[in-house]
Amino acid sequence: MDHFSENETQSDSFLTLAGRSEGNYKDRGSKFLYFALPVNSEEEIKTQLASLRKAYFDASHHCYAWVLGQDGSSFRANDDGEPNHSAGDPILGQIRSNQLTNVLIVVVRYFGGTKLGVSGLIQAYKTAAALAIEANQILQEWVKIKLELRFPYPAMNEVMKVVKAKGLTIISQEMALDCMLTLSFRAGLKDEVLEKLEEIEALSVRLD
Repeated sequence: MDHFSENETQSDSFLTLAGRSEGNYKDRGSKFLYFALPVNSEEEIKTQLASLRKAYFDASHHCYAWVLGQDGSSFRANDDGEPNHSAGDPILGQIRSNQLTNVLIVVVRYFGGTKLGVSGLIQAYKTAAALAIEANQILQEWVKIKLELRFPYPAMNEVMKVVKAKGLTIISQEMALDCMLTLSFRAGLKDEVLEKLEEIEALSVRLD
């Protein structure tokens, strides 16, 4: 697993998970199945939760936490019938302590007959969430912005020079007498990219 310190992340980047990880953890007979994955919307989260509920319909609890948005301002923790703050919050705490966003962690519990008590539950859900993150890979992602360019064909060479020099990603292109190019790039490069493009004659720019 890769670790990043706060000063390694920049204002136009965030940390998230590379893919899906899963496994299980046992504590005094109870089995905790953990799942961690990157997500981009509440709709996607609902779909993932519904899928896990269907797959593990006979479990005692489906506890989870998620965080969305570059600044992590959109989030939720759910105890799913466990004592208040004994499950969702410890999971959320692990997401926060790893400075992650656009992430969903679900811990599915099969009760083993022995009550763990609130402190035992907190420890178990915290451990399961930590293991889910450990089994994954933390990625640094860039906040991207999209740009639509329109320009006459003769300006093509100059436009492509900027695209290459700044490492811009071409999402779509229409090449004709009048050309249209949709680009994606790091939000932090916005000013210098626009400055370079403004030097090209007869080019119009539209920011998404």
